[in-house]
Amino acid sequence: MSSKKGNILLYKGSNFLRQRLILSVLSGKPVYISEIRTLKDEPGLKEYEISLIRLLDKITNGTVVELNETGTTAYFQPGLLYGGAVEHDCSLQRGVGYYLEALVMLGLFCKQPLVATLRGITSNNIDPSVDAIKSSMLNTVRKFILDDEDLDLKINRRGLMPLGGGEVIFKCPIRKQTRPAQLLDCGMIKRIRGTSYALRVSPAISNRMVDKAKGVLLNFIPDVYINTDQCRGKQSGKSPGFGIHLVAETTKGFTFSAEQVSNVVSNGEDPSIPEDLGTAVAHRLLYEIYFGGVINSISQSLAILFMALGDKDVSKIVTGPLTEYSIWFLRHLKDFFGVTLKIEPQEDEENSGDGSAKVLLTCVGIGYTNLSKRTI
Repeated sequence: MSSKKGNILLYKGSNFLRQRLILSVLSGKPVYISEIRTLKDEPGLKEYEISLIRLLDKITNGTVVELNETGTTAYFQPGLLYGGAVEHDCSLQRGVGYYLEALVMLGLFCKQPLVATLRGITSNNIDPSVDAIKSSMLNTVRKFILDDEDLDLKINRRGLMPLGGGEVIFKCPIRKQTRPAQLLDCGMIKRIRGTSYALRVSPAISNRMVDKAKGVLLNFIPDVYINTDQCRGKQSGKSPGFGIHLVAETTKGFTFSAEQVSNVVSNGEDPSIPEDLGTAVAHRLLYEIYFGGVINSISQSLAILFMALGDKDVSKIVTGPLTEYSIWFLRHLKDFFGVTLKIEPQEDEENSGDGSAKVLLTCVGIGYTNLSKRTI
């Protein structure tokens, strides 16, 4: 865990670097991180972490970053969130989703509406894809703001590992404050939608994935429609591959999402079979629904952040079992803002005792306001 030296928060190791930098920017508290990968052959910060720091520098004004020669220690003093139009070439070691998650958390609190053009890998098996962020994370943001017309994520080009070639444009409005939310019941699943894409391979692969996914899902609900995204030319990126993304929509406006992307054969991985991907993504979506709650597992930390920073009122959200990433986010939130959430098990007759118990998160917001936003 952290320690303090004056106003500087001290951390050791490379774990959850992104969380620490995001909360540092929001709180205005500098961080000093030491012993970053000191025992491995490649010590110090990775290329994708340095790329993230550069992106944060682009959307802020006055950020100070100091690294030692090996990159094993880093001092980050955040500047003011400015936003505006930004272009960034993301590292090909991680997906565009790695960077988009940070922008989604910070975008509302900028001085100027954020319009970010990011280039790189739009889908991989490590980070949430741009499709998942569009369907799940942005839907979570809409629960905490009133007017969401300007909130959008457009996929211009798709790109897969190892060469990428994708491009997305993320637009985020600015708000003075997030509002408290009481999200306790997700309702019933009413329909399932999805997108299947094949890049620089036979278009028939998309249909093979769709057939298998629908074969599983139609056993549970009749309203299933999966679109095939026929990417051609520049829109298909620089590397061959294929993937599928599914979204289950509920009667109360909540979404659950799941995705699968083919293995990268050039990296020595076994070739993926389209039918296996279609079956796997359908099972993964059903598993996500089975966990329950009102938000997807990848959106837990985002909801926790907006609950804590919201107006001085009570927010309540029911989620599935907390992920390790969300648990560490709660710990870091206490370090930077001194906020703790009340966590209670939310068992009911349907899932009692089967390991899928839901969690009720309760929090009183700190009344965090966007000081950069101009008021008339």
